[in-house]
Amino acid sequence: MFVRSLSIGVAAAALMVSGAQAADLIIPTTPEPIYEPAGFSWDGLYAGVEAGGIFTDGIDDDVGGVIGGVVGVNFTVADPFLLGAELQGDYVWMDGDDAGLFLALARVGAVVTDEVLVYGSAGVGVSVTDGDDDGVFALGGGVEVAVTENVSVRGEVLGLGTLDDGDDFFTGAKATVGVFYHF
Repeated sequence: MFVRSLSIGVAAAALMVSGAQAADLIIPTTPEPIYEPAGFSWDGLYAGVEAGGIFTDGIDDDVGGVIGGVVGVNFTVADPFLLGAELQGDYVWMDGDDAGLFLALARVGAVVTDEVLVYGSAGVGVSVTDGDDDGVFALGGGVEVAVTENVSVRGEVLGLGTLDDGDDFFTGAKATVGVFYHF
């Protein structure tokens, strides 16, 4: 009899508990994300425009303007270090001597914060003036800052020299600012 009373008591308690749980409100919750996305991604292809000035050291010091386009690619080799390659094509105007300046550059940089990249550049190219072309080299660097998820702005200074046997290492400099879209 005691076992029977105990069984009935346990069954009644189980029925009452399940009825009480059914009356509780179920409030759905959104789980917290496990992964927080990283900041701006400097890896991959990018393209943009640049404008600025060019300064040469010749018989008389010349100052001119520069406007052009840039396309390049970056690879993070080890956080925070980055390697890249870049092609620049510029239209240069200076005292009636318009020219084209085309450079192929290698870039080595460091991602200082998620949004700031500091880099150095070196490369070679050609300057075309009135059908004459001269071999040139460039050495310099810049700072690039991410402003949105895919857009960055940068400032860059490149020392320019000719590949012939001149007395001066640098015969000019190019200072530009640019806006770039990262794909």
